[in-house]
Amino acid sequence: MTEPPRPPGSGDSGNYPPEPTSPGPFPSAEPPTAPLSGAPGPAGYPPAGGYPSPTGDQPPSGGYPPAGGYPPPGGYPPPSGYPAGGVYGGPGGGYANNEDKTWALVAHFGGALGALVSFGPLGFVGPLVAYLARGQQSPTVRAHALAALNFQILWSIIAFVLLFVSWCLLFLPSIAVVVIQILFGIIAGIKANEGTPYRYPMTANFIK
Repeated sequence: MTEPPRPPGSGDSGNYPPEPTSPGPFPSAEPPTAPLSGAPGPAGYPPAGGYPSPTGDQPPSGGYPPAGGYPPPGGYPPPSGYPAGGVYGGPGGGYANNEDKTWALVAHFGGALGALVSFGPLGFVGPLVAYLARGQQSPTVRAHALAALNFQILWSIIAFVLLFVSWCLLFLPSIAVVVIQILFGIIAGIKANEGTPYRYPMTANFIK
């Protein structure tokens, strides 16, 4: 038979443990400090510093190769047509003696002076004198004199021809030719004074 219900306070001594409760309006079966269901505990994370150290095969940070892979500057070859020293017949831009320098200046400045005095046709006289007087003894003077002589011969011929044509054109072509002879003769003389060879523009190789 079924036992009738007992009145409260009789029979059972009430030795059951009390159920835990949480503060708030809704009681919970878990304490408030318990972790969420399914979340790993504090011991579930790997310890700090547990990553492997990088090997030597990896590039440095930033992805750039180490410095020092470029060739040193200043490795350009000298311009073609000039010797390694940069001048004719003398190392480092100098002359063997003062006489060579004097005759080199005579070749260039003499061409400009001859063109000025003769109005063009005699611009070759100065370089020719330098070539004949010193060109056979000094390779440096010979190089300077030949450069000036070839230039002045060409423009002396042009000046001579234009003297006849310029009568009808108020001498303007002849004036232009003389200006060219004087201008480039002075420029070449300045370069020769510094010990630097000068290549005349608009020239020809009549004498080699």
